[in-house]
Amino acid sequence: MPGAMDGFSRKLFLLSCLAVAQSSAQDFGQTQFICTSVPKDMDLCAATMQNSGPAEDLKTTVMQLRETVLQQKETIMNQKETIRELTSKLSRCESQSLPAAGPGARRPGAKNTMGDVSRGTTDTLAQLGQTLQTLKQRLENLEQYSRGNNTVQANSLKDLLQNKIDDMEKQVLSRVNTIEETKPGTRNDTEQRNRVESTLTTLHHRITDLEKGKETRPTDKFQLTFPLRTNYMYAKAKRSLPEMYSFSVCLWIKSNASPGVGTPFSYAVPGQANELVLIEWGNNPMEILINDKVAKLPFLINDGKWHHLCITWTTRDGMWEAFQDGVMRGSGENLAPYHPIKPDGVLVLGQEQDTLGGGFDATQAFVGELANLNIWNRKLSIAEIYNLATCNSKAPAGNVFSWTESNIEIFGGATKWTFEPCRSLN
Repeated sequence: MPGAMDGFSRKLFLLSCLAVAQSSAQDFGQTQFICTSVPKDMDLCAATMQNSGPAEDLKTTVMQLRETVLQQKETIMNQKETIRELTSKLSRCESQSLPAAGPGARRPGAKNTMGDVSRGTTDTLAQLGQTLQTLKQRLENLEQYSRGNNTVQANSLKDLLQNKIDDMEKQVLSRVNTIEETKPGTRNDTEQRNRVESTLTTLHHRITDLEKGKETRPTDKFQLTFPLRTNYMYAKAKRSLPEMYSFSVCLWIKSNASPGVGTPFSYAVPGQANELVLIEWGNNPMEILINDKVAKLPFLINDGKWHHLCITWTTRDGMWEAFQDGVMRGSGENLAPYHPIKPDGVLVLGQEQDTLGGGFDATQAFVGELANLNIWNRKLSIAEIYNLATCNSKAPAGNVFSWTESNIEIFGGATKWTFEPCRSLN
């Protein structure tokens, strides 16, 4: 009887192997199969698991990888859905705001990125604000995902979202500007504008944090972008300038605005709003103002390319020199002679001050990009200025005001991006 049982077990084992071989052959075609003897007292499934070894480990690894890919695919699909949703909402906002055809309708081809402000002003702004909030939440999800999965897909997706944010920012701010011109006294619109600006600023700070987490850029490798002429988009130095009997101010600048690039920076003190101002207003050439005295500068910069500018000045005889891209372009004298630059003021980037720290006029606002604004309380040498313009490692940093993120506050939707002089040019 035991022999018969042994024979039965061997037959059962052979049948099992044949069944597995037949089933597997259907799936894999021409394949070799190896049968392993199993003790008669051991469960067949348990024996299979016990003898699987490296093959089972490989299978587990493949399954884990497959699950990771599916999770990434799901995340990417969700973010793509955000982009489609954002585009759709912008399109609805525009279509809802367009006026009906008639005597007052716009001419074909006329630029109208945000529709006519006469219809649905409050509703449109509310919808845009809601869309921005939704985008912010999606961006937070992306941030969490990026921390755990530093993949190429996540980075490219972040870039797509950033492009959408930029497009939306320009349209929202254009819309707000038009509303203010049409209804200057509407309190609700002003409150909604402030909320939209706050959300935009938060979004851009979040993108900046993502960039820091990915590449930990140096604190001076950034630029400020002012995309529109407004009276509320600006940056401000956290500290005042000291009293100065001479100075050098240098910066990188890029703009194609016309007429005039506006006001790259202004320094106001109590009792004098034009203590130190660099401005190109209307069809006038660029000018530097010291204590409200003016000198015309021989700069040509509104070609949409990066240029390096330096201006030096001393109180003695009011001597000044102007350098563009490391080359002296002009000089003069009698510019506020024997008047020291006063302390306890406010340094603003992107706006001209009519009062201390305010009184901005949109027609004088800067449009373009700024970087590496540095100020010294001495006259730089020609060699030092050339080193700055050519990004030489010997180039000095400002000893009165240096270009670092910790020294600047940003307001109203001005944006901050990574920038390296001489590597990011044009």
